[in-house]
Amino acid sequence: MRKISRIFVMATILSFSLFASGCSDTWQGVKEDTSKNMDKAGDVVIKAGEKLKSE
Repeated sequence: MRKISRIFVMATILSFSLFASGCSDTWQGVKEDTSKNMDKAGDVVIKAGEKLKSE
């Protein structure tokens, strides 16, 4: 019975560590994508402002 509980605890710890590392990678990807999208949106706003200013 003790051996089964040890296996269960080790499997739980392994699962949690894999889950946590996956979430970290996902969060980094979301931050990078958001940063790129904000840069692109800023460029569009600047170009639109320049176009209005020249008219």
